[in-house]
Amino acid sequence: MPIPTMTNAQNAKKDEFYTQYLDVEKEMSAYLEFDENTFRGKIVLLPCDDPEWSNFTKFFAQNFERFGLKKLISTSYAVESKNYKSNYQPTLFEINNPQFDEQKTRIKGKIFTLTRDKTGDGVIDVNDLEWNYLKGDGDFRSDEIKKIRDESDIIITNPPFSLFREFLAWIVEANKQFVIIGNMNAISYKEVFPLIMANKMWTGNRFNRRINGKNMTFYVPDDYKLSGTEVNVDDKGKKMISVAGTGWYTNLEHGRRHQPLSLMTMDDNIKFSKHKEVRGKEYVKYDNYDAIEIPFTDAIPSDYDGIMGVPISFLTKYNPEQFEIVGLTQRGCHDAVPDTKTYNDYWEVKQSGEKTGSSGGKTNGNANVEGNDGRKNYFINKDGRIVQSKYQRIFIKHKK
Repeated sequence: MPIPTMTNAQNAKKDEFYTQYLDVEKEMSAYLEFDENTFRGKIVLLPCDDPEWSNFTKFFAQNFERFGLKKLISTSYAVESKNYKSNYQPTLFEINNPQFDEQKTRIKGKIFTLTRDKTGDGVIDVNDLEWNYLKGDGDFRSDEIKKIRDESDIIITNPPFSLFREFLAWIVEANKQFVIIGNMNAISYKEVFPLIMANKMWTGNRFNRRINGKNMTFYVPDDYKLSGTEVNVDDKGKKMISVAGTGWYTNLEHGRRHQPLSLMTMDDNIKFSKHKEVRGKEYVKYDNYDAIEIPFTDAIPSDYDGIMGVPISFLTKYNPEQFEIVGLTQRGCHDAVPDTKTYNDYWEVKQSGEKTGSSGGKTNGNANVEGNDGRKNYFINKDGRIVQSKYQRIFIKHKK
């Protein structure tokens, strides 16, 4: 069975993936290690968060005083806005509160705030959270939540997967700092890559990395259908799912972002690289770009002054003091790295020799190399000339 991905979740509109406490703790620790005052005096907003379930809320509430927060705000969607959670039962936390209203609980979102020692025990923590019903259903696009966004300093959450683009635009519109979870494919979105290129957004401390053999793992609702090779049930019977290609996006500084990548020269890579695709071979120039193909981040030559095409996974090692990002295939790279030819007179062929019915125009704008690797579809013209597309590439160059 295939490993689940966030794209699968988006297609299924299964947006209720709950982040583990340990994942929240490890990620936030990276920002605090870089700057212990990252959250001091700040209003932190956790939207789309279901505070009764959320480990984001628990983590920041428990560390309210240690981080020096000014205010913590957490908001949730109304139950009836989640039509796949029709069997919802109010928690004891809600029912035992004097303001509980069975009708409102289904149609209104909730807002949780933390600013003071409500219990009088001398500590501000999760026991001091105060809540109320919102006027609306808690949708982040509503004027009600926008107003809360505008008074906040940092926005942190695991947004609905199917609304990632819209959610990021909502943050950028208000010029807020943020830490959010998304999938690796988001790097190439037209709403995302310009921010990365302009150094207004980058990957967080953990991004598409397996830890202890596992991808990032989330809790899912009881009615979620488990399938695939990376599913589990914890010791309390809660369903969990590991999701490939997942990680954090942010505009908060952290230490990994400024660690220089250790590199070999081009000659040393050819002699000593651990990758058989690099060792003993010359670096290949693209057929349609004035740039060379770099199949692995650790194969970037330290002594090459031109433009290089690297996998999008490079961004997890990207140091803005070491490299400049100049473009992305299929995403507005034509000014800095013009494509030198098109393939409209080619056609696509399977390894079996069968034509797919697609023209070579399908690969215009991709990073293409001459030849056939014997593994995937290729493109051929009437003269028998063959090219193949590489996966999406980021164009970079060394900073002087």
